[in-house]
Amino acid sequence: MANTMLKVSGLKVAYGGIQAVKGVSFEVNEGELVSLIGANGAGKTTTLKAITGVQHVADGEIEFMGRAIEGQGAWDLVRQGLVMVPEGRGVFARMTITENLQMGAFVRRDAEVEADVEKVFGIFPRLKERRAQLAGTMSGGEQQMLAMGRALMARPKVLLMDEPSMGLSPIMVDKIFEVVSDIHSRGTTILLVEQNASRALQLASRGYVMDSGEITMSGDAKQLLDDPKVRAAYLGE
Repeated sequence: MANTMLKVSGLKVAYGGIQAVKGVSFEVNEGELVSLIGANGAGKTTTLKAITGVQHVADGEIEFMGRAIEGQGAWDLVRQGLVMVPEGRGVFARMTITENLQMGAFVRRDAEVEADVEKVFGIFPRLKERRAQLAGTMSGGEQQMLAMGRALMARPKVLLMDEPSMGLSPIMVDKIFEVVSDIHSRGTTILLVEQNASRALQLASRGYVMDSGEITMSGDAKQLLDDPKVRAAYLGE
């Protein structure tokens, strides 16, 4: 039986008097790629922020590798191996590509950081070609690659990805999903949050559907992809 890497139970998050996440529960097992889909405003990003210590948790439990983590700082969670690629990429615009990748290893104290930079360049050849370029001068797709590469530099045990395809051209969307699949095939456990429900479920082994702060459906990703309700609500059919 696979180890449960991330378990969320009864998670509630509120902004003032507005409850954005209403008792959400789900889990991600070792080696899985799990997709969390839903419309804009469903509470997906808020859920990720709560998991990673960026957003205050009103109620519920979050366990990472069997230990409760709610209330811990984001830096502590990165050090433990829980790493997020944020929505909007958030690269360090005035740093070079190489410097951005090195920042991804900020919590590490080992001697293999530069070797891992080269591994990231192996996954993203375009970044290697432009390693001395300032991140702020890159295209949106290139910045997304950099954000993903920077997250990999922390050697994540679980990688959370928030809307990696948002705002990208169709060609770049194809490339980003290809890379997500590649990262997963290398052994990284992934929780993928996406509005592009079709592509997300095609990659995943399991999926959860979120609507208005609640999980409304869950199950095998291929079954969700074929479900008439999911197709009508999220695939425009």
